[in-house]
Amino acid sequence: MQVTETLNEGLKRAYTLMLTAQELDDEVNRKLAEAQPEVALKGFRKGKVPMALIRKQFGKQVLGEALQEAIDSAVKRHFQEQGHRPAQQPDMRMTKDDWKEGDDVEVALSYERLPDVPEVDFAAISLEKLTLEPSDADIEGALGGLAKNAQTFADRPEGAAAEEGDQVVIDFLGKLDGKPFEGGAGEDYPLALGSGSFIPGFEEQLVGLKAGERRDVTVTFPTEYGAAHLAGREAVFEVTVKAVKSPEAAVLDDTLAQQYGEESLDALKAKVRERLAAEYGAAARQVLKRRLLDALDAAVSFDLPGGLVEAEASQISHQLWHDENPDHHGHDHDAIEVTDEHRALAARRVKLGLLLAETGTKAEIEVTDQEMTRAVIAEARKYPGQEQEFFRFVQQNPEVQQQLRAPVFEDKVVDYILELAKVEERAVSKDELQAAIEALDEA
Repeated sequence: MQVTETLNEGLKRAYTLMLTAQELDDEVNRKLAEAQPEVALKGFRKGKVPMALIRKQFGKQVLGEALQEAIDSAVKRHFQEQGHRPAQQPDMRMTKDDWKEGDDVEVALSYERLPDVPEVDFAAISLEKLTLEPSDADIEGALGGLAKNAQTFADRPEGAAAEEGDQVVIDFLGKLDGKPFEGGAGEDYPLALGSGSFIPGFEEQLVGLKAGERRDVTVTFPTEYGAAHLAGREAVFEVTVKAVKSPEAAVLDDTLAQQYGEESLDALKAKVRERLAAEYGAAARQVLKRRLLDALDAAVSFDLPGGLVEAEASQISHQLWHDENPDHHGHDHDAIEVTDEHRALAARRVKLGLLLAETGTKAEIEVTDQEMTRAVIAEARKYPGQEQEFFRFVQQNPEVQQQLRAPVFEDKVVDYILELAKVEERAVSKDELQAAIEALDEA
């Protein structure tokens, strides 16, 4: 098959692949001759069917197979000889729409190749790693939060009026236009005033009520309320207060620790310290990784495949649109504009992605089966009760496997680069670490 270059512009390449009718016919005859010993047709013994009859019976099928194999083989050989890796699926098409048997075959092949990624001297990169150890105050604050979550409520003295932070036990019946609606009733419901767990404006109207008192509470459902038949509508709830209770914070002792699965308060403190240290470490790692990526972005420049950048920009714009419209889960929306800002972010992502991929390949970094299993288990935890179904879904979808493998691979490459770079640690306060994290969102 003859290959002729028709475009060589940056990373863009185009070729025509020419297969003569005689070359194709020879390939068909070769495949038919290979099959002849196994062919058996009515009136002929196995292996004795005349070639002309075999060709008449199976020629068109074999012609299609030979054509496809010839093209695939030529394209594979082309990439091997040129050393090109296509950035996306190459575009291949026959140039003659009215091609028929006996004609030469001409195929147009076009693609953008992946660029040559320049070497980076990782040892020349200097970074600052923030460190933060949990303080005793941090531990006490976290324990206070656990105690608050474990708080109980005790009856107030008879005749006491409900205050913000109290718990009221209520019966309620909601009505729209004077008629009860489904899901709008409850009995012996414990409601903490100020928790914001009911419709806005509901809890505030119960402040000051005493056990045994009744009140009609008028509220308007939010316009974005989940139930469409209630959204934006005014409702009246007939509420009866059956008890008023005040909060009693749990005592920081071994009993509280046992509620959280630890044997003693000291063991709970150790667990809290460990959790906070992991949280601070993860936040500091996030800052360090961003700073490394910023340094890599500034350290290297090379041509990027335009199609890959445009595809990434489209994905970014689509994701941002759904982030701004969380209630719209489908894709039945107007076309989303891809802006220059989206393209700039896409270019950075593509450049860094190619750089990290090339670095990982050269360093022979791989994701182990154990690491992949941990990634799948971590993702499966997001679907409680459906873990087994998720595991099967992952096993049956190589694309999903790649999506889970990619961040693990990236983190391993980042760790590899950080080992080579100059990294100095600096102890910071919690406020400084928080400010550094917030700065990432603003960048």
